[in-house]
Amino acid sequence: MEKKKVTVPLVCHGHSRPVVDLFYSPITPDGFFLISASKDSSPMLRNGETGDWIGTFEGHKGAIWSSCLDTKALRAASASADFSAKLWDALTGDELHSFEHKHIVRACAFSDDTHFLLTGGIEKILRIFDLNRLDEQPRQVDNSPGSIRTVAWLHSDQMILSSCTDTNGVRLWDLRSGKIVQTLETKSPVTSAEVSQDGRYITTADGSTVKFWDANHFGLVKSYDMPCNVESASLEPKRGNKFIAGGEDMWVHVFDFHTGEELGCNKGHHGPVHCVRFSPGGGSFASGSEDGTIRIWQTSPVTHDESDLLGSEPSGKVKAVADEVARKIESGLHIGGEGKTGDTDKATDA
Repeated sequence: MEKKKVTVPLVCHGHSRPVVDLFYSPITPDGFFLISASKDSSPMLRNGETGDWIGTFEGHKGAIWSSCLDTKALRAASASADFSAKLWDALTGDELHSFEHKHIVRACAFSDDTHFLLTGGIEKILRIFDLNRLDEQPRQVDNSPGSIRTVAWLHSDQMILSSCTDTNGVRLWDLRSGKIVQTLETKSPVTSAEVSQDGRYITTADGSTVKFWDANHFGLVKSYDMPCNVESASLEPKRGNKFIAGGEDMWVHVFDFHTGEELGCNKGHHGPVHCVRFSPGGGSFASGSEDGTIRIWQTSPVTHDESDLLGSEPSGKVKAVADEVARKIESGLHIGGEGKTGDTDKATDA
């Protein structure tokens, strides 16, 4: 009798409150990494392939709404309800700088060239900080129509996009003029906006639909109605032939990009799914939930026999990378502490 194929995720514990944002680094010489934002005020860094916990960035005094890594995964940034965005050394865990704001900061993003940090939040102001001149005042791009929810860079850092908590659509800003040059129209506020790895598409989730936009001409390419209210979506980065979406039904759905057909449904979270992201190689994807866990799912379903290996020791190559990173950060990055061991377990409720 043929074994039924199921997807068994790696379950990453450690956060004590809901996980609201996930970000994968590009692939670096040391592998790739996953940083998570949680309402528990402590962003966490993990090995992106195994889910193993590397360290926790400590210093914020409020919920973390967004976190990210630069292209080389050497620095991290976080946006917080404590009215600040912080810049971190991703190898030691040291705080490099705190950028003070006048209200809650909801989103942050490094420019592709890693020289600038973009932030946005309740103030309705986009700020661009020069990371080579930390004490200088940021450039401000005003006139956002609402409280800023998401931000991203595109077109070789010549443009930025933002969406709002209480206003429909995505706005595209030309940094040369500081003006909005295009608005991607949606029927509801956009809770997730992702620029694809190859720069071709912008993926948006606005509750009832997931939309794909041409990132160069800004036309709508595809729009699919979702089976439930979704908060986040992500496009597979290598082939671009599938996408994932997660939301209030607690499941992570996999869809065909070309037809919108649902290819799979990954069950396991015990609360709404707030964020989903594909890994940079497309071999796996991660989801963060109200239940405080991160789950890393393999893109291709595995048999029960294969799933037994998912929670075991990582392969020699992966373990070597993890050990090397551990050696780099053990001098400074906080390791240890009750409830923050970053145990990666095999799910028992898939």
